[in-house]
Parts: sequence; C-alpha cells; structure tokens
Amino acid sequence: MTAPLTPPHQPPPHDPDWPPPPPPMLGPAGDPITAAEVLQGVLVTLVSAVAGAVLGVLWLNLAPRVLLISDGKGVYLRNSEGEAAIGSDGTFVLLALAFGAVAALVVFLARRKGGVPLVLGLALGGVLGSLLAWGLGTYFGPTSDVVAHAKAVGPNVAFEAPLELNLAAAAMLAWPLAAMIVHLALTALFGPRDPDPEPWDRPKAYDQGPGRS
Repeated sequence: MTAPLTPPHQPPPHDPDWPPPPPPMLGPAGDPITAAEVLQGVLVTLVSAVAGAVLGVLWLNLAPRVLLISDGKGVYLRNSEGEAAIGSDGTFVLLALAFGAVAALVVFLARRKGGVPLVLGLALGGVLGSLLAWGLGTYFGPTSDVVAHAKAVGPNVAFEAPLELNLAAAAMLAWPLAAMIVHLALTALFGPRDPDPEPWDRPKAYDQGPGRS
C-alpha cells in the first residue's frame, strides 16, 4: 500500500471548492521617468529662473535703503543704529519665500501627479531665480563705488549705499526650500492616491473529519 500524495486534511489540487491563493502584495513602485517629465522639469527651471527678474525688481523697489554721508575725508553711516541693512535681507527672503510658494502651487495645479523632475526643476529654478534677482538688484541699484558716489554728491549730503545681501547664502535657499516644502505638502494632502489592493475571498471552512461535505 502506498501513501497518498495529497497531505491529510488538504483538498486535492484544482479543487473548485478551494479558493485561489491571494494575489501578491505590491509595493508603491515608482514609475520610470519619461522624456516628457524631464522636459517639464526643464520648463519649470527656466520659468522659475525668468521669474527671478520680477523678484529682483520688487526687491529693488521695496528694500529699505541704507544712507551714507561723507565729511570730505571718509564715508560714514548716516544712522549708525539703523536696521535698513537687515531689512534689505529680510525683504529679499520674504519675497523669495512667497515666490517659492507660488511656484509650487502653480506646478502642483498644472500637474498633480508630481514627479522627481518637477521637484528638481523647482529647486534648481529657485536657486537660479534668486541669483538673477540678486544680480539685477545690485546692478540697477545704487553704484557700488561708494567713494566716487560720495565725491559726486559732495560732503554732508546723504546718499544711498549699494543694495547688498549680508546673508546671501541663506537668502539663496529661501525660494527652493519654500517651493519644495509647499509642493510636498500639497502632494501629501491633495495628490492622487494609489488604489487599494483588491480584497480576495476568504477560504471556506472545511471539516477536518472524514465526512466533510
């Protein structure tokens, strides 16, 4: 007598009463990056960089001015206790944060699915836009040749100091950080969700006795 190949209390293979095995659990595997997504990221970078010109114009017009005065021998601050220099940095940072938040909102509304190229485009575009704004503000602002400017206006006449960023490194990061944080928050709150795995039928109960039906 030979032993049966089917283990005891187990249905034979291909039993129609036995439910199929559950499907494998699939993780949230990321889709491959397409050429279209790369182009979208490049477009976001270029548009953000160009928007830096608007930031530069706003900074140039809204930043408080530091006033200098000359006595014919040297150049001094007209108000040594003024906070205009700090206000210039604060104005740039606040404007950059606003530009980053708006850029993230526009990108999210245009493409809710998101993607790595878009996030990189927001970050790189924010840095380039900040650099352009800084360059435009300092170029079109008061001249950086303070001595020549003091000689041109004459002694005891107040004139504007060059527009500068004392915390330039931190100011350059305000736009990209705001853009990435806002985009991440919008994606987490309102982005598309992965569909839940379909439930499978539970296995039916089988009698373990010899007379199971």
